[in-house]
Amino acid sequence: MSAVTAGTVAEFTPEEMETLGWTIVDDGVMGGLSQGQREIGKDGILRFFGTLSLENNGGFSSLRSKNVAMDLSDAEGLVLRVKGDGRSYQVRLSTDAEFRGGEVSFQAEFATKKDEWTEVKVPFKNLLGSWRGVKLPDKTFDAAKVRRVGLLLGDKKQGPFALHVDWIRTYGSVHKKSE
Repeated sequence: MSAVTAGTVAEFTPEEMETLGWTIVDDGVMGGLSQGQREIGKDGILRFFGTLSLENNGGFSSLRSKNVAMDLSDAEGLVLRVKGDGRSYQVRLSTDAEFRGGEVSFQAEFATKKDEWTEVKVPFKNLLGSWRGVKLPDKTFDAAKVRRVGLLLGDKKQGPFALHVDWIRTYGSVHKKSE
């Protein structure tokens, strides 16, 4: 497992590609035909793109890090600088929480504006647990034990998609400083 600098979750540098090991996981794991790809430009921008297919009960494409060790417990949430295609995506974080022996994903949806850079805030308190599409409202997100970071498209709209991500960082502090 790899450690990540405080305040920074992902900056998409070449060195970080080794550390976080971003990989694509599509609905092909269950027979679907969606095809996602990822590339990082010389400008340090991540491009997550491809085609979403609803055939064969498909309908999702995701990008996720390998196992990491992140303690984000001092933050209130994540902020992402993104340029999208007008579709809604999910940010997903996994911890040591499990369900039926599998990794629970804590997710929140965010909208993008077509061809426009925006900063999207995702408060940790808004993250909802799920496992393979099953909602798990009783699972609690523990920001001190983040093991995986990911993005997912699963909006049930067939066709091409493209999401550019400049960076993912934390914001706010749950430990207010008194003077």
